Amino acid sequence: MKQILRKISILLLLGYVGSGLFLYINQRSLLYFPTPILPTEHPEMTLQNEGESINFIVLNEGNQDAIIYFGGNAESMARSSDEIARQFPAFTVYLMDYRGYGRSTGDPSEEGLYSDALKLYDAIRSKYESISIGGRSLGSGIAVYVAAHREVSKLALITPYDSIVNVAKGMYPLFPISSLLHDEYNAISMVKDIKAKTLIIMAENDTVIEKERTHQLIDAFDTALLEVITIKNRGHIDISSDSSYYKSMQDFIGQE
Repeated sequence: MKQILRKISILLLLGYVGSGLFLYINQRSLLYFPTPILPTEHPEMTLQNEGESINFIVLNEGNQDAIIYFGGNAESMARSSDEIARQFPAFTVYLMDYRGYGRSTGDPSEEGLYSDALKLYDAIRSKYESISIGGRSLGSGIAVYVAAHREVSKLALITPYDSIVNVAKGMYPLFPISSLLHDEYNAISMVKDIKAKTLIIMAENDTVIEKERTHQLIDAFDTALLEVITIKNRGHIDISSDSSYYKSMQDFIGQE
């Protein structure tokens, strides 16, 4: 009997270690979901950064104010471009293809995406009276980073999190996630450096980003700078199908 229990214990241990090793080796393929190259009728621009070519789709050129938008981890900027252009006609909008997404080269990583985001901001800053930042899901962490390191007019965060580490802990509670993850996206640690007025939009039925993760981020903000909206009867994926989704951002950013 003891030998049987010992063998079972060894098998369980090997299974645990093997699963942890699988998560460690494949963590970026579980976090990032690169999108294919898709056609768009909107202009595109490319910036060279750290040996990679980073592609941006540019909407509504010629306006005096700009928005930089960082999408979700499986959100195609080419597919989203027409709707975003229609919703924000008074702003020139920049949509970044993350490294390895769309027409951008390279492999996505937290450090790389942060660097590319600042590269774009610095490249266009002198052209506009103001630049606002938007980020959805994965992109909310990048948006927080830019807002913490550059002057931003408004900051809009859709289904955001406090950190990817905490999100992953909820998904894989049996593993030492803090020791395994390369990309932490510790948004909550950067909130103290944000001076811009901020809008957070939550989905009532979000099953991807737990409410606790968003509420922890909310609690870190200066309440004088923060507005929070919850869209009822919508989840993480279909939040943008609600009529109040874009209206909330338009009202916040100052577009009639």
